[in-house]
Amino acid sequence: MPRSLPSTDHGQVAHAACAVSELLQMLWGRGQEAAPSGPVSPSQLRALTTLEGQDGVNLRALGEALGTRPSSVSRLCDRLEAAGLVERYPSMTSRREIEVRLSRRGRAVLAEFRAFRAREVQTVLQEMSASQLAALAEGLEAFQTAAARLGLAGEDSGHERSADTA
Repeated sequence: MPRSLPSTDHGQVAHAACAVSELLQMLWGRGQEAAPSGPVSPSQLRALTTLEGQDGVNLRALGEALGTRPSSVSRLCDRLEAAGLVERYPSMTSRREIEVRLSRRGRAVLAEFRAFRAREVQTVLQEMSASQLAALAEGLEAFQTAAARLGLAGEDSGHERSADTA
């Protein structure tokens, strides 16, 4: 049931944002399971997304970015490599290190998931009025800017943006 939130009550707005986040996770989870390329686990998807913006990263740095132990990130990369989603290369700077990069198939899988997610979100957005869409867009942009100021997200989070997709 719709209710209006006082825009200055950070606690209520945070609660509403968390509820929407859970809804988005549910929508996106459907895409992870139903993708034509096959199911990808949430941890695998996080790793692919993390690797996307980097031109090769060693396992230690990937583990730090994911908040994962070295042994866990190594097994994760084993599974991703077996699925053809990442490639490992000897490091150019250290013979003892291995760099991990997204494969062409890994990039295609990310694009596929993003397209599915966009379709799912667009289905919901079509139920909103133009003024609601404008307010949402403004709020999301402000949220992303605030997160970037805190160092939690880049100015462009790596996702392609289009005026056609809200």
